[in-house]
Parts: sequence; C-alpha cells; structure tokens
Amino acid sequence: MITRTVLAAVAVLALSGCSTVVSGTPTWPGATLEKVLLTEADFPAGVQYDRINEDPGTPDGAGSPPAMLSKPEGCSNAFTDVIAGSAERGPGSAAKYSVAYDGARMLITVLSWHLDLDQLAATAERCETFKTFFDPSSPGIPIVTTQLPSDDGELVYQQTMTIGKQENSINMSFANVGALGVFAIALPTENPTIPVKGSLPQTFLDTTRKQTDRIRSS
Repeated sequence: MITRTVLAAVAVLALSGCSTVVSGTPTWPGATLEKVLLTEADFPAGVQYDRINEDPGTPDGAGSPPAMLSKPEGCSNAFTDVIAGSAERGPGSAAKYSVAYDGARMLITVLSWHLDLDQLAATAERCETFKTFFDPSSPGIPIVTTQLPSDDGELVYQQTMTIGKQENSINMSFANVGALGVFAIALPTENPTIPVKGSLPQTFLDTTRKQTDRIRSS
C-alpha cells in the first residue's frame, strides 16, 4: 500500500544511521546507558518490548533506503543529517529498544552524547512544509512538520503526509538530559495480537517522558 510504504520510508530516514548499541558486557559509557534504559518491566503486561542490537562498526545509513527527493532539497532526511553531524560512534555510544502497542510502535535510542537541538529546531523550521518525490516526474507528496508541546531541553514534532484525502502522521522526539541524549520515533501501527491499546501522540509522549525521567532520577 503506497501510504504505508512512504510512511515507513520517512520513518526509517528520520532515524536511520547514527545509532549503535552496546554488545557483550557493558562498560563505561555503555554501563551508564544500561543503567538508565527502560526495560520490559516498565510497561504494561502484553506490550511488546525488544532490545535492538546493531553492529557498532556499521556505516551510517547502511541497509536503509536512499533518501527520497524533496523540495526544499534535503528535507526528507534532514533530521538524520543533523544527528549524524554530531554523532559519537562505537561501542557504548547508544542503546536502542522498540516498544509496540496495538496502535503505536516506537523506536527509542538513548545516546552517550548530546543532540544539537538548535540545529534540529532550525531544520524543522526550514522543512515546516515540503514535498517528497519517488522520482522527479512523480507527483509530490506534501508533508507538514508541526511542533508539539515540549519541555526545556526537548523537541517534539509530528510530521503529517497527505496522499489524496488520507493523512498519516509520525511523531519524533529529541531531548538532552544531563550528559545523555534521547531520540525516538513513533508510527501508528495496528496489531490486534497485542492486548494493550496505544494512541498517538499520547502513548509516545508518555513513553519518552518516562525515559527522560528515568535518566534524571538515575
């Protein structure tokens, strides 16, 4: 289905590259990330929780689809480029997990370094409205970037694409807490095999707040 395909592509591009995770026995700074990471026990029974392990040596964007064309140029992967520009890499630099409800699937990454929130905010402003294209001759798909209520040291956005009369949205969150950073993305994903319902953006906001609160209290 074209809508789901494009939505998934934007989501992957929004968070592709830039994240590696601890493998084996964690050592500092990896041990710090393990200490603050939310675990399965932090979610209601039935919610699907999975740690995501990646090769620390994998180049940014490996295995991800190429960036879609956009107007203004570079907006389809703009957040990814900002994150990559300040990323620290290697074992212990980040830890990632997924959380799935019936209605919402989230990918959350805790970083051993800070995100460039000023540049991310400037990028969101530049790409407040843009179009993506499968190829130069295809009709453009309009996307609108909207900022949601955010605390100090945090940016939360919703990107909504319109295909025909149908709107589809993803949510993204970027935060710096203490010496660490957190970035996350959520997609509306129905899965009736999961007994716990989730709704966007509220379930996403609750989860990212729980993660940042865990870092603050550790």
